[in-house]
Amino acid sequence: MVLLTVHWYASQMISATRPHTADLADPLYYLHNFQTVLDWVGERHGDLLAPEEIEFLEAFRALPEPSRALLARMVMRKGEYFRGDRLGYREVGDTAVAMVPLISAGWVDGDPLLTLETLFALCTRDELKSALRQRLAERGLALSARKTSWLAALREDGDQARTAKAWGWDGVSVYRLRIRPLCDRLRLMFFGNLHQDWSEFVLAEQGTFLYETVTLSRASRPFQCREEVDAYLDLAACRQQFDGDGDLTALEQALLPRLEALPDNPWLRERGHKLLFKVARERERRGEEQAALTLYQRCHYAEARARELRVLEKTGRYDEAYQLARSAEAQPRNEAERQQVQRVLPRLQRKLGQPVRRAGAIPTHDEFELTLPYYPWVELAVRNHMRTASEPVYYVENTLINSLFGLLCWEALFAPLPGAFFHPFQSGPADLYRGDFFSRRRELFERALACLNDGSHRAVILQRFEEKQGRLSPFLFWDALDSELLTQVLDCIPAEHLRLCFERLLADPRANRSGLPDLIQLWPRQRRYRMVEVKGPGDRLQDNQRRWLDYFQQHDIPVAVCHVRWRETG
Repeated sequence: MVLLTVHWYASQMISATRPHTADLADPLYYLHNFQTVLDWVGERHGDLLAPEEIEFLEAFRALPEPSRALLARMVMRKGEYFRGDRLGYREVGDTAVAMVPLISAGWVDGDPLLTLETLFALCTRDELKSALRQRLAERGLALSARKTSWLAALREDGDQARTAKAWGWDGVSVYRLRIRPLCDRLRLMFFGNLHQDWSEFVLAEQGTFLYETVTLSRASRPFQCREEVDAYLDLAACRQQFDGDGDLTALEQALLPRLEALPDNPWLRERGHKLLFKVARERERRGEEQAALTLYQRCHYAEARARELRVLEKTGRYDEAYQLARSAEAQPRNEAERQQVQRVLPRLQRKLGQPVRRAGAIPTHDEFELTLPYYPWVELAVRNHMRTASEPVYYVENTLINSLFGLLCWEALFAPLPGAFFHPFQSGPADLYRGDFFSRRRELFERALACLNDGSHRAVILQRFEEKQGRLSPFLFWDALDSELLTQVLDCIPAEHLRLCFERLLADPRANRSGLPDLIQLWPRQRRYRMVEVKGPGDRLQDNQRRWLDYFQQHDIPVAVCHVRWRETG
C-alpha cells in the first residue's frame, strides 16, 4: 500500500502553478491552508517521503473535520505542550472529543510526562502554589515569592518528569504534540526554509505581501533527495544550538562531522560553512585565537580567509600571514577581500623588513564641506539645504539603483529556472547569492540590458513600475519610489552609467546591493546628475562605500562626498 501511494504521489501532474489561499472569512481557512501544504508536498516530494510520512498524509485526510482542524491549530502554535482549556475553538467544538482520534493515531500524547520547567511554563502562579504547596513549605519557600524563585530552588531536587496529576496539578487536561518534527519537515519541504511559516498564506490573502506569479512545475522543489532534507534539518539543529547555550565545543563536535557528510549540494554546503564561520568568529571574540584559526582554515565561506589573515597578523605569525595575503591577492574571492589585502600587505611587508610595494595610487574623490544648523538626520539636512524647485535632491541611498535594476531586469530575476522558485511565497530567486546566479540567466540579463542601447529602458522601467506596483522583489524599494522621481532620474542618468551600475550589482549581488551614496542631485534642464555620500561629524566612509566610490571614479560617474559640520548655536 505504501509503495503504491508513493508511486501515486510521484506520478501526479500538477494542476495549478499556485496553491489556493483560503478565504479568511471561512472559519476553517487555516485547515484548508494546512491541507494545501500537505497536498503540495505529497505531489512534489512524494519520492522523498518516508512510509510513516506518507501514512500521515493519508490518515490526516481521513480524520473527522474537527480533529483535523484541532491538529492544524496545534501545529500552527508554538511549542509542544498545550493546556486543554486554552484549545477552545468555536469551529472545532468539544476539544476533548476532537482530540480522541489524534491520541489514537499517536500524534498527540493525552497525558504526557512534564519536566519541572514545562510544569512552570504551563501553570499560573496560583496553580503552582496549590499543586506544590507542601514542597514549597518543605523547602522553606515563601508562598509570596515569585515563580522564578520557586523554580530555581526546586531545580536543585533533580525531579524526574512526571504527569500533571503526579505533580499534584489536576483539573486541567494537558496534551503534547508528538509530530512537531514531522510537520516541520513538511513545512521545510514546501518553503525550502524554516523561517517561513503558515502565516504566509494569511498575509498573502490579506494583501499584506504581494508576490510575483511564477510558473512552478513539478521539478520546482528545493530538495532533490531525502539526504538533502536531513542535512538541512541537521544544520538547523546546530544553528539552534549555536543560538542557545553557547557551548561551542559541543557544537563543533556536532557540526564538523555533518559538514564532512553533506550531500553534493552547493547551497547546503554554503549554509553549513557559514555556520562554521559564525562559530569561528565567536571563538575569536572570546580571545581563543588558535581555536578560531583552526576553524577558519577548515571553512569554505567567502569571508573565512580574510578573518584567518587578521588572526595570523594579530598573533604575530607574519610569515604565514604574508603568504596567505599574497595568495589572496593573486586570486581574491571578492572585492572586499581584495580591499583588505591591499590594506594588510604593506603592514606585513614593514613587519618582515621587506620593501613596501605600493598598490598604486590611492583613489581620491570629489569632496565638499557644509556647515549647517543641527538636524537629527544628517542626510536630510544636506538634502534640504541643497535642493531647489528647479534642481531637486532626493534621499535614495541603496534604494534607487537597486530598484531601477530590479524593474528593468524583472523577467530575468523571476525566471522559473530549476532551483530558483519552490513555492508561491518567494520574494526572489533562491539562488540569488550563488556563484552561478548570473551565468544561468546570462541571456535573459543581456536581453534586459540591451534596452539600454536604444533608450527603450525608460519605457520598460516606467511600465514595470505601474504593472508590478507593490510586489515583493529583493531589489525593489516601493516606498522610496514615485513616478516623478523615476521620470526625472531616467532623464538625467545616462544609459551607460546605469549599465555600469547594473553590471556591478550582477557581479556580486550580496555585497553590492549596499554602500551606494545617500543622495542624488538632479539638474533636469541640463539632463545631468550627481550622487552624494553624506558624512556627519566623526563619520567615516565604510569599506563598501569606498568600493562604490572607487568604481564611480574609475568610470567617470559623477559623485562627491559631503562632510557636514554643525553650526554652533548660543
